[in-house]
Amino acid sequence: MSARPKTWNCVRRGVAMVVLAALLGVPQDAEADIYSFTDAAGVMHFSNVRTPRGKLYLRTREGRKKPRAGVVPVPPSDRSSERFSRYDGAIREAASLYQLPVELVRAVIKVESDYDPRAVSTAGAQGLMQLMPETALRMQIRDSFNPRLNILGGTRYLRILANLFNGNLELTVAAYNAGEGAVVRHHGIPPYRETQDYVIKVLAYYQRYRTLRDPQLASE
Repeated sequence: MSARPKTWNCVRRGVAMVVLAALLGVPQDAEADIYSFTDAAGVMHFSNVRTPRGKLYLRTREGRKKPRAGVVPVPPSDRSSERFSRYDGAIREAASLYQLPVELVRAVIKVESDYDPRAVSTAGAQGLMQLMPETALRMQIRDSFNPRLNILGGTRYLRILANLFNGNLELTVAAYNAGEGAVVRHHGIPPYRETQDYVIKVLAYYQRYRTLRDPQLASE
């Protein structure tokens, strides 16, 4: 990718910032778990090596989202033009809190749910930013169908991923779709058609939102 947008190179506060070299050395087919610990300065470190201070961050067995038994999918059905600006306040709040471009948050919402907070995927992902129940729990979100909370949780997850992958936009977006573990195992965007298409779509909308001021026009 070409030079990152200026807004992407933001200051990072109080969340994951350092990825240990060992993490990038995981063999492609490995399923090593990822551990984290927070140092005295409040910086979160990651490693695939368990230490006395480390706590399990996630098991790197994530990958393509598969249909989940018992889930009743709800495809996006809101077709009102107002939906594109209805959540502006929450989007700006989350983007400011986690220091990410507003346009990136919008792009993820567009691709994930087309701005319908009632959407549920076959894998069980819920709400505007399609949080999986496990991810919502990690992000301390109790109600994924609450638009504001969903946006805060999804944006927080994006912030963690951005820090984990050293600000690389493509890897951050890929990990949002396929999981951190899949990106680590494949040393880049996983070879999943779903994830590759997802990255292309999100980046395309990201650029549209940066170019067009009207969210409705950019979402078409």
